[in-house]
Amino acid sequence: MNKRIGLIVPSSNTTMETEIPMMLQWRMKEIPEDTFTFHSSRMRMMHVTKEELKKMDVESDRCAVELSDARCDVLAYACLVAIMCQGPGYHMESEQRLFNATKQNGAPTPIISSAGALVDGIKTIGAKKVAIITPYMKPLTKQVIDYIESSEIEVTDSISLEIADNLEVGRQDPLRLVEIVKNLDTSEADAVVLSACVQMPSLQAIQKVEDAIGKPVLSAAVATVYKILQSLDLKPVVPNAGHLLSGKL
Repeated sequence: MNKRIGLIVPSSNTTMETEIPMMLQWRMKEIPEDTFTFHSSRMRMMHVTKEELKKMDVESDRCAVELSDARCDVLAYACLVAIMCQGPGYHMESEQRLFNATKQNGAPTPIISSAGALVDGIKTIGAKKVAIITPYMKPLTKQVIDYIESSEIEVTDSISLEIADNLEVGRQDPLRLVEIVKNLDTSEADAVVLSACVQMPSLQAIQKVEDAIGKPVLSAAVATVYKILQSLDLKPVVPNAGHLLSGKL
């Protein structure tokens, strides 16, 4: 049965409409009876600064209404830092507000956010401590760490790549993360967040790094797919996408 997936994305995001369909295409090879189509609405944002992110977030209500016109089965707010820079727990407020917007439009639609999905995904794999990699400038990485830690998850180490241009973030080679992660102290971590950003590509590196370090590895995009499948009452399984989507949980 076909499911319509709506994506609310920053205007400069080039990764979520690549990695989410790719994961679900991998899944369709294993479970061909479940098919998906993808539908996007965009919020203006070019530079990853707190000011631009807050301004962008205001547009998410419009995006939710537009996508509900298409009667999507689930909507995913695909910008982690736009949520996390607004303070602990904001993903719950955002998800409720966007749901209300779809309801007022006559098409109540389940809402997930990559921010909430990452926190939930870490908890789902049973991790209490994580080490993370972000593309952000260090002050924004600090806000992401504070947000994660407000959810009773300790961040033991982090690497900030300090890329402010969102288009440049999307141009990063995901396989570089196989080398970058070697500089991340994972000794105290239960799991690794290889990309705490839905714009920084990481999918091709997830399973490689997990196999190399022997600990669960996930990303904001992987966690978002888990929540999408869960919200659709479908088995949250994608091959070669790390422990969270392995079907072993």
